[in-house]
Amino acid sequence: MSNNGIKGVWASGESYDPYMGRWSRLIAADFIRWLDAPHGSRWLDVGCGTGALSQTILEAGFPKEVVGIDVSPNYLEYSSHKIIDGRISFVEGDAHKLSELSDRYDVVVSGLALNFMAEPPRAVSEMARVTRAGGKVAAYVWDYAGQMQLLRYFWDAAIALNPEVRKLDEGQRSPICNPASLMSLFKDAGLENVASRPIDIPAHFPNFDDYWSPFLGGQGTVGSYAMSLSEEARHELRAAIRARMPVEADGSIRMLIRAWAVKGSL
Repeated sequence: MSNNGIKGVWASGESYDPYMGRWSRLIAADFIRWLDAPHGSRWLDVGCGTGALSQTILEAGFPKEVVGIDVSPNYLEYSSHKIIDGRISFVEGDAHKLSELSDRYDVVVSGLALNFMAEPPRAVSEMARVTRAGGKVAAYVWDYAGQMQLLRYFWDAAIALNPEVRKLDEGQRSPICNPASLMSLFKDAGLENVASRPIDIPAHFPNFDDYWSPFLGGQGTVGSYAMSLSEEARHELRAAIRARMPVEADGSIRMLIRAWAVKGSL
């Protein structure tokens, strides 16, 4: 099958969680600690997806209210059934046109979504618009081109087998996923005290299948590409990735997963 026109699919909460959800929750916990928002704050989670960040806010941010907004009705349905808490509500909406009134929230955040938005500058400006004076705006994205090793092993092997695949690599397609670009976005939106930092977490896979199987759920560009291949080509890619990995004597694999976080205030 041709790889032309492959797009990342983000629709199934059940498939997303073993693919990225288990790691994004760990990143979210560190992110919330870094923000150090006052207890009793009102939060807006833009591009909430399956609710990994929203749930962490409820558990560690001590909020008065959390609103999660996303364009995917399937993700919102998954989140609303999974997260039962009187402080949270989920709303379908576009990050580029937040319908909330200005100065509504104390903290507006976005986890692993900003680089997928068609116009990140507009989205950040909207996030700032609905934040009250003195409030905080923050986001984090994967370090696709660097130490997001979960995906780097995949794409480096795929590109070695077929150089044309380079155009699908998020490291090539996500130019804002670095501290300089993220800080520029926030400063251009009028935010002050802008800062960025890496958030690193260790990833442990008991065996290679634990690493590989989530891609077969077809989520994201990686999953879409893997499932576009013939069975023979997919087997070849699997073998090429495994050959590159630091597999330990017991068959387990350890790697680093990094996200870049950014925050600013009004």
